[in-house]
Amino acid sequence: MENILRLYRLEYDERFPVVCFDERPCFLIGDVVKGFEVKPEQVRKQHYEYAKNGSCCLLMAIEPLTGKRIAMVYDQRRKIEYADFMQLLVPHFPKAEKIRLIQDNLNTHNASSFYENMDAQKAYDLTQKFDFHYTPLKGSWLNAVEIEFSAIARTCLKKRIPTKDELETQILACVKEREKKKIKVNWKFDITHARRKMNRHYLKLHSANQKF
Repeated sequence: MENILRLYRLEYDERFPVVCFDERPCFLIGDVVKGFEVKPEQVRKQHYEYAKNGSCCLLMAIEPLTGKRIAMVYDQRRKIEYADFMQLLVPHFPKAEKIRLIQDNLNTHNASSFYENMDAQKAYDLTQKFDFHYTPLKGSWLNAVEIEFSAIARTCLKKRIPTKDELETQILACVKEREKKKIKVNWKFDITHARRKMNRHYLKLHSANQKF
């Protein structure tokens, strides 16, 4: 946790950008009962029955200090999708020597995804572009991209979307608009706050942590 909080306090450096990445499942929901079209200024109505049309997955990264966003919608979230997304992410940071990537410990979130889906040299070169930093177990709240997922969910995922194509169109339009507005993440919870607010957990490790 403290390592992640340390990264958020670093000054912006385009050579070593701090980027947050995660995945979010999206369920495709369609209407069963039609005929609820309404006239302008009338409240839209929706029948309680719905059709499950499967699911897909949003893979997304955000650079908190600049508001840069990269998003893709895939059918699944396997190692091949992770490797593909990371290849797409790298060109967005042309001056980066290492991308400090904050992510959780999912079994696909490591260099093995590269080696299993491309030749060894290409996998090695891609691996050298990243410095992986993992959130602790049950620590997804430490990942700033979760804030972005919440904003997207409130904006365009709260209604029924029946197809992947329609969902992808709406999500990418939302992401593009938020990036255009340069909406950044102002992360205020730091190590000092953590040691004070979570002191009982620190005390379990060492009694000297009482001073915090």
